[in-house]
Amino acid sequence: MRVFRITLAKFSTSLYASGFAARWNSKGTFVIYSAESRSLACLENLVHRSGEGLDAGFRVMNIDIPDDLAIDRVVLNDLPVNWKEFSQQVSTRIIGDKWVTNGTAAVLKVPSALILQEFNYILNPNHREFTRIKLISSDKFSFDRRL
Repeated sequence: MRVFRITLAKFSTSLYASGFAARWNSKGTFVIYSAESRSLACLENLVHRSGEGLDAGFRVMNIDIPDDLAIDRVVLNDLPVNWKEFSQQVSTRIIGDKWVTNGTAAVLKVPSALILQEFNYILNPNHREFTRIKLISSDKFSFDRRL
């Protein structure tokens, strides 16, 4: 399976986890966010950057997850009704942090808070199977100025 991550060029040459807090992890829990499509990766960037810095040098990372690699899943119906709200990130961070701690899989499939029918894939670089996940290429990416 191919997944995508859009990032600044300086971070696009390896599968790097910053440890910054986000929807599915607390600060100090190292994971890598990716999306099922380039367009979802683009939207996720837009929402988190609030339109600032979009003229900087970006690249889209093409990441291969082997088809036989186990993937854990967060099911939408198992989440609180208001899980998408910023104030509820504590609940989703708990889920992601537990997943990393339990170490059951190198990949966690989660619903996108932007488009519920689409998915993001969280990668755990500390999982023993993570080495099977490969960065295939890193291609130039430009945000359309209308965005």
